[in-house]
Amino acid sequence: MTQFNDMLAPPPIKLPKDLVPTPITESVVLAHPASPLAWATLAEEKIAAAAATPDDPATQAVAYAYARTGYHRSLDRLRANGWKGWGPVPYSHLPNQGVLRAIAALARASVMIGDQAEYDRCRQMLSDADPDCVGPLLDEPLK
Repeated sequence: MTQFNDMLAPPPIKLPKDLVPTPITESVVLAHPASPLAWATLAEEKIAAAAATPDDPATQAVAYAYARTGYHRSLDRLRANGWKGWGPVPYSHLPNQGVLRAIAALARASVMIGDQAEYDRCRQMLSDADPDCVGPLLDEPLK
């Protein structure tokens, strides 16, 4: 396949390292509330917990809240580093992974609560950022 280089497209975003300590806990998130990686990690943990207990709306609500917060913190981080709402955000650049994981967490949390439109929007956002990350982050087969 021939790749077309859009000369009008912005350069790929390469975020600086997210300096959140590990292991990531609620206390770490509260100490580093601007960290998309921290919010994404907690959201992923809660989404897994909600999948294990599908009749627990409290766990679903917390998972969705963590994912939504991570998504918004991701937009803040992208914009603070020159992103204008579109353009590549390569998953291969390790510091970008927290942002993309947070967007994916919101997609998965949205499906969990029955919000297909939000899932579709987040999936498209991931595809626009880096099409190769969609399958691994949303557990879909690579195309």
